[in-house]
Amino acid sequence: MYFIPKPDNPIIYDLQLQAALENIKEAVQSEREDELFYEYLIGMAPIREEKDIIISIRDDERRHNKIFRKIYMDFTGKEVQAFGGETFQKPSSYIDGIKKALFGELRAVEKYRTIKRSLPIGPYRDMVSDIITDEIKNSSKYNYLFTLNSNVNISDINRSPGQDTSKFTPDDWVRYITPLVTRALAEAKEGINPEHLYQEFILSGVLVGLGKTPQEAIEQVEQWERDGTSQLLAKSKMGRNFN
Repeated sequence: MYFIPKPDNPIIYDLQLQAALENIKEAVQSEREDELFYEYLIGMAPIREEKDIIISIRDDERRHNKIFRKIYMDFTGKEVQAFGGETFQKPSSYIDGIKKALFGELRAVEKYRTIKRSLPIGPYRDMVSDIITDEIKNSSKYNYLFTLNSNVNISDINRSPGQDTSKFTPDDWVRYITPLVTRALAEAKEGINPEHLYQEFILSGVLVGLGKTPQEAIEQVEQWERDGTSQLLAKSKMGRNFN
């Protein structure tokens, strides 16, 4: 336990400290829900690079929770009790999850600054300063992921979910499926079973032809693979041969 300096004004200090400790408790009580959220993002991430980025952010958050729990214990002598029966509301899509995470990091920066100001000068403030630095760094990572998956360099045709594709020219279709091609090339570099890649992206193309956007199509196929709706996709991803 660190030395806690005596305040000049005990009454004001106590009120500020209690508010900081309450904010710390709130920051770690939803730990289980946060873990489910990260599991979702990692599972939805299309390529290894994105998975590794999200894993690094998740590991930072785990470390932050341990630090906050230590600070709370040092000041109160009590453990933070997690909420019971946390519920996880799955985002509507991978990119919506990234957007939610990005704004969550920015809100955390503001909240942790308030906590820092209410703690006594010394090692506890330094700990929270390090956490704030991590949150700013991680918001930049989420911004990178958001930009990467928004296809901002592709023509407007790729960013219009409700667009009428009935009059598309062959070149229009080629441009429209560019996100699928880009993702397929990236996954091929990771050494994924070619049979699985063909199944995944041809099936995605079929769904695009039925009216889904490329992003919706690949997310649907990956969902079928994850939840077991398609056993053949799951088997081919593992590199197994089947009849």
